[in-house]
Amino acid sequence: MSSGLKSKHHGDIFEKDALGVPKPSNGVYWSVSHKPDYVAGVVSTGKIGIDLERIKEVSDALFERIIEPEEEVHFRNQDKNTIFFRVFTAKEAVLKKTTDGIKGLSKVKIKTVVDDENLVVQYLDEKYLVENFYFDGYLVSVTKDHFDVQWTLE
Repeated sequence: MSSGLKSKHHGDIFEKDALGVPKPSNGVYWSVSHKPDYVAGVVSTGKIGIDLERIKEVSDALFERIIEPEEEVHFRNQDKNTIFFRVFTAKEAVLKKTTDGIKGLSKVKIKTVVDDENLVVQYLDEKYLVENFYFDGYLVSVTKDHFDVQWTLE
């Protein structure tokens, strides 16, 4: 992964456990997300999660299924599709970090929209800072907590 090269944190091998959860290697944690045109990967010295989605039109029914009215009020001046994918990718990134997977989706809540690139997400009793990155019609979200995220397109 180029994030490993850039950060100087290298895992010897990127393995998953029996449930498909990424296993750390030599103290290096990793997460990956992919779509047909792009792959997003991240490494860190602590647990981390990343999710990638193309921003596209979403139905009102899907929007309402993923985003509660209490969450939607935090967003100002963004269109429905951008809001949806900011929320969905942020929630997915947190679930990847916690290794709880999609089954925990209904328990993940947006607590604060810091700005156009940062959200505070709560899962169970823990809060997570998530950074968004936009490029070429896609949105990537990564849990950052106390880490400084360095974005690279290759």
